[in-house]
Amino acid sequence: MQKVAAGFLIFRRFTGIIEFLLLQTSYGEHHWTPPKGHTDPGETDLQAAYRETEEEAGFTKSDFKIFENEKYVLNYEVKGKPKVVYYWLAELTNANANVKLSDEHQDFKWLSLKEACELCKYEDMIELLNKCQRVITEKYNKEENVSKI
Repeated sequence: MQKVAAGFLIFRRFTGIIEFLLLQTSYGEHHWTPPKGHTDPGETDLQAAYRETEEEAGFTKSDFKIFENEKYVLNYEVKGKPKVVYYWLAELTNANANVKLSDEHQDFKWLSLKEACELCKYEDMIELLNKCQRVITEKYNKEENVSKI
């Protein structure tokens, strides 16, 4: 049976530089990933993304803006079993919000595209980060600045 997970590709641009949030797992190979997790029974993918982001990074709905039209799907195998992960692009808009890690992660970093791609070991995530950078610069840099909370 296919496992389903959901999360947000969170970026910030308070200093004019686009930075992506990556969390380092405290288990397995200690890989770097955006906040995400498995959907619970009866939960939508988007609800799971919000819940997992709050659990893993400490951000609540009021801390960021979701670009619901920017939904991405990654399909891969974990231990020989299929997994699908749904990600939405999200911008941290609360400059005072701080990452609060759960015990599932041991570190976090806000990284430029180049730095994030160097830490990610999976080609599909590197491609997704590059795509998100293009979307942000081409589509959303022209928007009015989101008000800071």
